[in-house]
Amino acid sequence: MPQATPAGIENSAARFSFPAVHRKKVTSAFDGGRLTSDGGVLLLAQAERAMGICARLASCIADPRDPTRVIHTLPDILRARILAICCGYEDADDLDTLRNDPGFRLALGKFPGSGVGLASQPTMSRWENAPTTRELARMMGVMIGIYCASYPTPPAAVTLDIDDTCDVVHGYQQLSFWNGHHGERCFLPIHVYDTATGRPVAMLLRTGKTPSGAEAAGHIRQVVFPEALVLQ
Repeated sequence: MPQATPAGIENSAARFSFPAVHRKKVTSAFDGGRLTSDGGVLLLAQAERAMGICARLASCIADPRDPTRVIHTLPDILRARILAICCGYEDADDLDTLRNDPGFRLALGKFPGSGVGLASQPTMSRWENAPTTRELARMMGVMIGIYCASYPTPPAAVTLDIDDTCDVVHGYQQLSFWNGHHGERCFLPIHVYDTATGRPVAMLLRTGKTPSGAEAAGHIRQVVFPEALVLQ
């Protein structure tokens, strides 16, 4: 027979009472301790580790730091940033708070409340600008490889949906540009999807200027033959 867990002693002053709901007491408190509103990040982290996305991406980037002084590994830096974006935190500034969030700490294999937090915003910003053009090409090749591995057997044919998408900015960020067609200052990244499965194949961040036919052909070539970029 299920039994209710006895309530603990209530001796906290930071509590507020509300009208009862169906004779049930409603009380708010602010002494919950280590709480997170992003419990789903643990599932995302489990899927990412199973696919090895961050470790493979990190292997494409040179790390010139002294290994004896490294606090945050490159895979963990990428993992924190990627998981934050997946949870709706677009800006690296959010990492200054999320670095001590118990959900994100557990997602990166760190126990809440012990040791240093996750990488902060300055660290994230430095690494976002660190990869060279060649390293970015290698990272794109890794992502295409992950997409190809999603097929248990090679398909007879693949149809790709390739289109640019208006990503409105709110300032003069690097690569942003005024686009007359959309009437906005924006990025105009190119998204590539597999039309049969809806799986993402590649995303190419680019300026807000509408791509020419020659530029689009160059991007398609990069997607179809990523190994050529890796060998350059």
